[in-house]
Amino acid sequence: MSPRPAKKTKQAVTELPLFFAPPRPRRVPPPPVDLAADLAKFQDFGTATRQVLIHFSTPAGPAQTTAYVNEFWTAKQRAANPLHEISYRACFKPQLPRFFITRLTRPGDVVYDPFMGRGTTPLEAALMGRVPYGCDINPLSQVMIRPRLSPPRLDQIARRLDEINFADPGEMPEDLLVFFHEETLTKLSSLKKYLLARRRSGTLDAVDEWISLVALNRLTGHSNGFFSVYTLPPNQATSVVAQRKINAKRNQTPSPRDIIKIILKKSRILMQDCDGALRATLAGVAPFARFVSNRAAATPEFPDDSVSLVVTSPPFLDVVDYAGDNWLRCWFLGIDPKTVQLTAPKKLAAWETEMTAVLRELHRVLRPGGHVAFEVGEIRGGTVKLEESILPCGRAAGLTPLLVVINDQEFTKTANCWGVDNNAKGTNTNRIVILQKPVD
Repeated sequence: MSPRPAKKTKQAVTELPLFFAPPRPRRVPPPPVDLAADLAKFQDFGTATRQVLIHFSTPAGPAQTTAYVNEFWTAKQRAANPLHEISYRACFKPQLPRFFITRLTRPGDVVYDPFMGRGTTPLEAALMGRVPYGCDINPLSQVMIRPRLSPPRLDQIARRLDEINFADPGEMPEDLLVFFHEETLTKLSSLKKYLLARRRSGTLDAVDEWISLVALNRLTGHSNGFFSVYTLPPNQATSVVAQRKINAKRNQTPSPRDIIKIILKKSRILMQDCDGALRATLAGVAPFARFVSNRAAATPEFPDDSVSLVVTSPPFLDVVDYAGDNWLRCWFLGIDPKTVQLTAPKKLAAWETEMTAVLRELHRVLRPGGHVAFEVGEIRGGTVKLEESILPCGRAAGLTPLLVVINDQEFTKTANCWGVDNNAKGTNTNRIVILQKPVD
């Protein structure tokens, strides 16, 4: 009698959401919308699209592409999902990635931002049923994006806050008393100690991560909705010395703040649109999200040909004082800000070299036919227009320059630059270079 064949062990399989698209063949179909045609006829806000030529240089000689100019998305505040209402310096509106995600992807596609900042593109992608990928060398970015993909319920947050011992501070830096009342600092230091202990022990869960996110964004600000006395807006921490001057000028001293009440109030605001359908959408894509803290030009964690769309805005030609802007947030999270080395070239040539390296990496991770929407802006009083640099950088990286989208808002002042209305002190336009990975 022959022996019975060994019984096969059933392997666990991660179920994909119903709308998650299987990997597409290498020769992909065109995107849902002909972008150039859609831009040309766009007039949702009552004005017709203008078209102007943008000239740029390449090693092969002069080249040109078409810029489409209109108000393509609203300038109104709080027009997006409240989950986006996390303060962060120099972030674009969620309507920008939504505009391109809607037109150039399908549900289940991967949408990526290599300079994700607070996570505007990944979050908007997840809200639309796309799989979010993100990268940022700033470790704060992952703290900001991950909890919003899996928001807990308010009752869970309230119970967890009730369990934390807010009278057990690990440290009480006296310098911070220029921002916080002693009672508030005691509670804040206790919360920091609790979260760090949970992280070190590997027991930090989604509720803890959410509390950490909200506390991080309520540290300092200019209203009673923050833990601090009146200071700079919450996306930028001032120094202890500067805060002493603010306190003296305003004749103010920190008063006690109810940390638990503030966290619950902000949580309620952030989650006011988190109904069952939205939570189901986020739950469908969150398990497949990927985030890394790395240089955008070196992301081996992301597979070749895996991304359908990149929507991003890189650092411009400005000096980024990371330690100065984020020292207080880093203190709360137990991060040494001096260890974070941001990419912020001061010279245009160095910036172009870095962006070419980033675009080569994007070429690798993009699937054939995939797109890059690369948002740049005017800098230095309009004398430098970074779209003229990105177009040849994209070509050097193997991408095909398609067009430029210039979102021109009604409130801007007039300047004669590509026929676009601009604010004299920089820009109130979004200028997005659209590139595509060729189909083999």
